[in-house]
Amino acid sequence: MAKLQVAIDLLTTKDALALAEKVAPYVDIIELGTPLIKSEGLAVITAMKQAHPDKLVFADFKTADTGELEAGMAFEAGADLVTILGAVDNATVVGAVKAAKAHNKGVVVDTIGVTDRVKRAQEVSALGVEFVELHAGLDEQAQAGYSIQVLIDEATRAGVPVSIAGGVNLSNIAAVKQAGVAVAVAGGAIYGAADPAAAAKELREAFDAA
Repeated sequence: MAKLQVAIDLLTTKDALALAEKVAPYVDIIELGTPLIKSEGLAVITAMKQAHPDKLVFADFKTADTGELEAGMAFEAGADLVTILGAVDNATVVGAVKAAKAHNKGVVVDTIGVTDRVKRAQEVSALGVEFVELHAGLDEQAQAGYSIQVLIDEATRAGVPVSIAGGVNLSNIAAVKQAGVAVAVAGGAIYGAADPAAAAKELREAFDAA
């Protein structure tokens, strides 16, 4: 069953918890963005898991080294999923997967900055990760001519469990779901909305209907 993930790129635990409270009924995975974790530390993970024990809490660490150590830190703080950068050495991914197995949790490989996302997704899937995030970051999305269609096409070709993150919104979420994703990640479409709860509800309904 495909899941809907909200990415929270706010900078305080208080704001993150307030947003999560509004949107939790409509999402399956609550992602704590890298800037939020850098701003607030591991405590924000613990606070979010305590507030929403029934949701999967996703710590967007974007780990580049010491995979087993950093993944273990995330899991011990309460995270269910942690990200490792796809551009790094396989050993880092393998280390994180080892920590995940010890904690009965999952690793997600984030392909931000990877040139051939499909190829890398296939490679790291063989290492035991939960799914691979086909990810166009905020900086990439801001460039002229960016289209989420690139990620949608990649998802259909990957042949392994993937998520799409990179501008998911109401106009494209059906196409994202139909690409066969395991997870659709919405960030700004929810936290940037005037009414985040209504935006999340609309996305959920469109996602489920697709």
